[in-house]
Amino acid sequence: QVQLVESGGGSVQAGGSLRLSCAASGYTYGSYCMGWFRQAPGKEREGVATLFTGGLRTYADSVKGRFTISQDNANNTLYLHMNSLKPEDTAMYYCAATKSTSRWYCPKFNYWGRGTQVTVSS
Repeated sequence: QVQLVESGGGSVQAGGSLRLSCAASGYTYGSYCMGWFRQAPGKEREGVATLFTGGLRTYADSVKGRFTISQDNANNTLYLHMNSLKPEDTAMYYCAATKSTSRWYCPKFNYWGRGTQVTVSS
């Protein structure tokens, strides 16, 4: 059973940076797509960044050039490096995983963490 635990959220002023971490267990490295999602109050959950098993990284247009998804294989930890934060980045951020047999395709994410709150003030 895949388990995901996020950490690293907090409050920061606009223009600041945060690094979110997701400790993963119960999965085989290289067999799962990993992703970060977020949900702001009153809004639908949206994808922020995805790491395909083949190494491809994709980002939502709203975070391109500011956020970076990365993975520490030795420690089974997924990261989301967030720079130049804006008030509109305020949301609960979730780590997610899904098993994939393709290096370039991710099925619907079906493993989720409980989330970590990010609040950006102007």
